[in-house]
Amino acid sequence: MSRLHLPDLNQTITQYGEVQQFLQGKGIHYERWVLPVAVAPQADERTVLSAYGDFLTPYMKKNKYQTADVICIREDMPQLPELKNKFLQEHTHSEDEVRFFVSGKGLFWFHIPDAPIFSVLCEAGDLLSVPAGIRHWFDMGEKPYVKVIRMFIDPQGWIAQYTNSQVETRYTEFSL
Repeated sequence: MSRLHLPDLNQTITQYGEVQQFLQGKGIHYERWVLPVAVAPQADERTVLSAYGDFLTPYMKKNKYQTADVICIREDMPQLPELKNKFLQEHTHSEDEVRFFVSGKGLFWFHIPDAPIFSVLCEAGDLLSVPAGIRHWFDMGEKPYVKVIRMFIDPQGWIAQYTNSQVETRYTEFSL
């Protein structure tokens, strides 16, 4: 289910087409892929990439992405506190941040000039592409579980550049 939330306006949009249109107006690409297969939670990277190859290959070719990988974040990961802290800080990247949600969920937050701050709940089947330079952060919730395919032109372009604005601290009550 699509859900876009604008907390400062006390507004929530749940219709897929409206969410997609709103995001498109902000330069953010969002679409839903019908999941062709259910991938087992313990599936390795090769299995996941193969399962979604019919979607990934044309999308990556069209958008000139050179590589893809799979990351799975679970609440039992020893490095979870560092990851949560890193993702919860507003940042940008010099390359698009492209994520296809295989399973689980997460909340992307956006801070775009001349727009109210908003979040998008992403779940299995959601593809989200955050353009380079867009201020954002990611909330994985109290009991995180998310498995995503990440696509890159150059993985080095995905290194976070933190804004140190601390704007994200104003929205913790709307956490996942």
